[in-house]
Amino acid sequence: MSDIIRLLPDSVANQIAAGEVIQRPGSAVKELLENAIDAGGDTIELIIKDAGKTLIQIIDNGCGMSPTDARMSFERHATSKIKTAEDLFRIRTFGFRGEALASIAAIAQVEMKTRRIEDELGTHLIIEGSTVKSQQPCACPAGTSIQIKNLFFNVPARRNFLKSDPAELRHIIEEFERVVLVNPGIAFNFTNNGKPLFQLPKSGLKQRIANAMGTVNFEKLISVNQETNVVKVSGFIGKPENARKTKGEQYFFANNRYIRHPYLNHAVEEAFHDLIPEGYFPSYFLFLEVDPAQIDINIHPTKTEVNFQDHQTIYAILRSAVRASIGKYSLSSTLDFDAEQSFNFNFPKDKQVNAPGIHINPEFNPFTKNPQPELRLTPGSDYRSNDTNNWEKLYEGLRQEAGTEPIGQTMIIGSNFGTEGQGDRGFMQLQNRYIITKVKSGLMVIDQQAAHERILFERYLDRIEQKKGMAQQQLFPHTVKLSAPDTELVNELLGEISLLGFIIEPFGPNTFIINGTPADLPDENIQEFLENVLENYKKNQLGLKLDRKSNLARSMARNLAIRPGKVLMTEEMQSLVDDLFACRVPNLSPSGKTITVIIGTDDLDKRFN
Repeated sequence: MSDIIRLLPDSVANQIAAGEVIQRPGSAVKELLENAIDAGGDTIELIIKDAGKTLIQIIDNGCGMSPTDARMSFERHATSKIKTAEDLFRIRTFGFRGEALASIAAIAQVEMKTRRIEDELGTHLIIEGSTVKSQQPCACPAGTSIQIKNLFFNVPARRNFLKSDPAELRHIIEEFERVVLVNPGIAFNFTNNGKPLFQLPKSGLKQRIANAMGTVNFEKLISVNQETNVVKVSGFIGKPENARKTKGEQYFFANNRYIRHPYLNHAVEEAFHDLIPEGYFPSYFLFLEVDPAQIDINIHPTKTEVNFQDHQTIYAILRSAVRASIGKYSLSSTLDFDAEQSFNFNFPKDKQVNAPGIHINPEFNPFTKNPQPELRLTPGSDYRSNDTNNWEKLYEGLRQEAGTEPIGQTMIIGSNFGTEGQGDRGFMQLQNRYIITKVKSGLMVIDQQAAHERILFERYLDRIEQKKGMAQQQLFPHTVKLSAPDTELVNELLGEISLLGFIIEPFGPNTFIINGTPADLPDENIQEFLENVLENYKKNQLGLKLDRKSNLARSMARNLAIRPGKVLMTEEMQSLVDDLFACRVPNLSPSGKTITVIIGTDDLDKRFN
């Protein structure tokens, strides 16, 4: 029997590595941006076409490469960042694995021009599918320009699994924001299909957050600074009153690298405990500086998951630092622009400032009894008179106000729960959460929120499918400013959103004008409402396989459904139940939650035996 184990060809091995490192165009953008930063450039430009499927181009003014380095950079496990195994424990750069360029070249057509500052000519290199097509000298600016064309051109199955252009563009924007937030000293420009999306000049961290995120401004941020021998914590958190129902603006960076860490996220949320309503999430942009020997960033190919040796201590320090910053803000709010600063009062030199005076009344005697006016109640009826002994009138007045009627020696409190023989079923609300009504077999208990979600879901889905959205023109148009990923999501859903009854149109970068809203939309904060709908839509995309129409209808219903604690009138309960049983699926909410439960008479009898 012949041997069956053999080494894979480099081209196949590189394609396998590409599956780990380059999952979509956004992954390639991340790797190339990090390489440009490692090259020392202070101006980086990102150009993409068709959400990166056709073209991804990164241009930097960094150190550039020699002809030999340019060729070696596309070899697997080739890197300038590591020489020995010990270097893995003191990493402060980004592209240390040496797999990104080799993986990209295996599944794309790559063209690179690079030149060192001290060289007169640069190098022009063309690679397709790990095969070097040409390498020759060229005239080019100092730095590096690399173009990735037709990503996954030789792996059609991978290309077919890519999402729509707006969806892939959102992923690219997310990766771009994670890089630019941690590098405020570098100017970034981002162009998509010839249209500028970001133009970020060099700035301080606070200004970079405001410029990059769009929905965040100076007034919403609190500075965080805490330095210990274990970790240094710096950055900004959002004020408690600006907490949102979305988790979009939560960023952790460890040694200038974006990371995901649920354990540390819990520390920040614990610091905001009892300061924000339930269901809301704080915003934060926090930077951790740790000894590289105390952190492992090599546990995942994308390097977004890390391990800390002393994570419990870091948790405590982080929570304490955030809590302290919130406390300082609560005690004394400051007017801060580019930096935290206290009030500075400058008075004109030619104007005399009078000291404040204290005025007293020398005739005041604290031992003199001043008669106080009596507090009298004006009686509205006989039973409210001062004659407290007249209990019969008191009882009669209370009975009339409560809407009760005496029957013999018994008093029936006026509920809306119908009596036997009445035509209507009668309704009663329990704990402002459940609706109870009588049926032939006993009692029916209805979850009012789940019922309302089902009603709204089918209503909005019908509007989208039948294209019968009813719009209510706004007297004063609303201006809504969103983050860049949410802007692309709105552009993707613009047709469906219009069918729901919104009259919405773009108005500048990441901004929309809303001239009309659905006729049945209550008076709400349109900005917050739209953000919450988009957040629900994105959550459904992650965990559920829903089409765009169902997902949007479900997100709308989730945000507009009545909440537990809402007091309903009899007519409202009647209308809710009637609308529920007119639905196609009245017993389950859109999320699959049970809406109705019947407690039979037999069940009640058993409980009393």
